Parts: sequence; C-alpha cells; structure tokens
Amino acid sequence: MKNHLPDGLLQATRLTTGGRLAEATAALQNMLAGRPARSNADVNPQLNPLTIEGVVEPARSARGDHAPQTWARFGKAGGGRTFASGQFNLKPAVSHPSCNFFGQGTHGNFQLPVGGLTPLSPNRAPVIVPDGARFLAKTFSNQAGSRPYKLYVPSGYHGQAVPLIVMLHGCTQSPDDFAVGTQMNAAAEKHTILIAYPGQTSSANMQKCWNWFSEGDQRRDRGEPSLIAGITREVMRDFEVDERRVYVAGLSAGGAAAAVMGNAYPDLYAAIGVHSGLPCGAARDMPSAFAAMQRGGKGFTHETAMSPQSETLGRLVPAIVFHGDRDTTVNPVNADAVVVQSAQGEALRARVESGQVPGGLAYSRTLHDDATGTTMIEHWLVKGAGHAWFGGSLSGSYTEPSGPDATGEMLRFFLEHPRQASA
Repeated sequence: MKNHLPDGLLQATRLTTGGRLAEATAALQNMLAGRPARSNADVNPQLNPLTIEGVVEPARSARGDHAPQTWARFGKAGGGRTFASGQFNLKPAVSHPSCNFFGQGTHGNFQLPVGGLTPLSPNRAPVIVPDGARFLAKTFSNQAGSRPYKLYVPSGYHGQAVPLIVMLHGCTQSPDDFAVGTQMNAAAEKHTILIAYPGQTSSANMQKCWNWFSEGDQRRDRGEPSLIAGITREVMRDFEVDERRVYVAGLSAGGAAAAVMGNAYPDLYAAIGVHSGLPCGAARDMPSAFAAMQRGGKGFTHETAMSPQSETLGRLVPAIVFHGDRDTTVNPVNADAVVVQSAQGEALRARVESGQVPGGLAYSRTLHDDATGTTMIEHWLVKGAGHAWFGGSLSGSYTEPSGPDATGEMLRFFLEHPRQASA
C-alpha cells in the first residue's frame, strides 16, 4: 500500500528514529514552510524559539502577548484569508500508547505538541486566594488513569447549591497558570461559583496537551473524557452544586477537549466554551491533527461520539466560541465548525453585531437564535488577534488583554443557559 504521508514527515520520522532530533525538527520546518525535503547535510539545526503549540515565531512585542504576523505561508484558507504555519518541536517520548501522537507507534517513538500552548517565558505569578476562599489540590482516578486538579471554592460558598465551571488548560500550561491568565477565580468570587481546573500530566502527554486528537479520548466514558467527567462528578458529590448549571470551557487543546465533553456528555454539561479550539473529532491521529489545525477538520458526527446508551442523544448544547482571525496556530475555520457541530442540525437564525474594546481590538459577534429568539450559540471573531485568551492577564501565559473579556462573556453566557430538564 502506498504511503501518503508527506516526504518531510517521513524524513523527520527516520531522523528521529536515528536519534537526530535537531535535523528531524528542521525537516519539519522545511515541510511546513513549503520547501522540498533537503538532504540531511543541508539541514540547519539553528531554530527560532518555540511558542504556542510548538510553532516557531519571530520577534514578539515587548508585551509578549500578540500572535505572530510574519510566519511562513502554507496557503489560502477560509474566506480568502492567508494563514501560516511554522515549525514544530520534536522531542523524544516515553514508550506508551497514550503518549505517542501516532497512536500505535508505527512511525517512530516521538511526540509533537499538537493543539496547545508552549509559553516563551511565563511570569508564573502565584494564584491569589482571598480571605475565606480556598484553592484546593485534589486527584481523581478511575480505570482510565489518574489526573490532578485544582478546585477554587469562593468565600461566599457556605453549602448552598452553586454553579460549577470546569476549565481545561492548553498545552504546557497548568491549572495555576490557567487560573492566573484567565482570571476566572476572580469572576467566580464575585458570582459565587466553583471552578475546577483538571491538570494534564506529562506521562499522558509530554507537552501536557489534552489528547483531543486521539480516537480513544473522544468518546463517552473512555480515556480522558471519562477522567474529566469523573472530576466533574466528584466535585458535584463533595460540594453542593446546582446540577442544572454545570459547564466546561477550555483554550486551544483544552478548547478542543471542551468540545469533546459537550458532545459526549450533553446530560452533564449545560453549555460549553471553546476558545481557539477545534470541533470534536476533528482529527484521529497526529497527521490529521496538523491538517485540522491548518485547514480545519470535518469532525465526528454526534452519533459516533456519543454512547449508544445515552438517552440525551442529539440535545443541542449551547456554546460560546472565541477565535482570532489572525490565529496561525489553529485555523479560524475550526470555530465555524464548532458552531455547526454545536447546532446539531437545528435551524438557527444568525444575526451579527460588531464592537470594539475601548482602546483595544474590534470584533464581530454572531448570535444564533432558536425559534423562540433565545441565543443558543455565540461566535466571537476578534479582528487582528492571534492564539491567546482574550481579555486575560499578562501574569499568565498567552493572553491578549486588548481583546474582549472572554472570561466575563463566558460566565455571562453560561449563567444564561441552565440545562433544561429532559422532555
């Protein structure tokens, strides 16, 4: 059978197997820049610094929060916009199926950071916990493994039923870093909401990415979805949670994982937030993951992602989606795909609003309403923005403070959408 993998990827695989990691990385650089595969002797091992999702970025602004503007082009995509791709980091991986981006390891034992964030130099500011609040460190385990998580309990919680938001970080990030960057704890303190931050481990993925691109991590009660759902249910068991107000959101790889959770557990999550992510099932392995990130992925149907035993099959899960129109890491067409997937085939009416952050970036906000006029899906496209959490704090990694307040808007959208009782 003919192998259809790109020559550059095959060359990188051979080099990695031989332990020549710098040359393998350079081979991927050439492939993604559209240059023909070169001989090993011609490969230049001197690489630029790695940034979000392992993509090489040129000089950044002093703030360090803007997406790159001058990466090597790979072609046209999405409404005539030109998107770009850079180079990918190539590192040895432990020999474990869940750690191998190729699934079965048939192309060599190495990993690439797919669909997440690789901070340049995060400030690593500590999480500030106000008097009376708690930021608990916990661990959840089941048949799929074990994951740590942090839980923010606001000072206003005294045993009453409150909402719960599950926040999924991007690659190389941690629950603490994500909490600092998004400032979700401060919002939760104001509105008395529990916030859970599941943490990916380096043993499950060397770059600490959620494995959104793995078939074994895209289905109900299997792999990582079972762990994230298990964390959610453990919090609901140990604290008083309003079961109608449980939500999940994430950034980049975490955003893709949030889409998986909404698709696989519509009976658990009332709504989802997908920031700079991809739809559920956009990829099934590493090559298709890169293709989806660059050009968009088709994604699984709702039926293939769900357990056949689910009685809630087909429920539209409200979604709020954020993406930058200059995101060269995850193509903005993926946000469109998340919207389509979330609609579940229902006929929604779209209306578009425009706005601008005072002194900041402009955006368009497309609202998709059902027959009653209720907005079920919001799609925020931020003009001139790259791959970062909008409106976040520079104390965390990869935030864009000049964008709209994604944290505040997500929280507002979530609280407007409690899960409706099953008919």
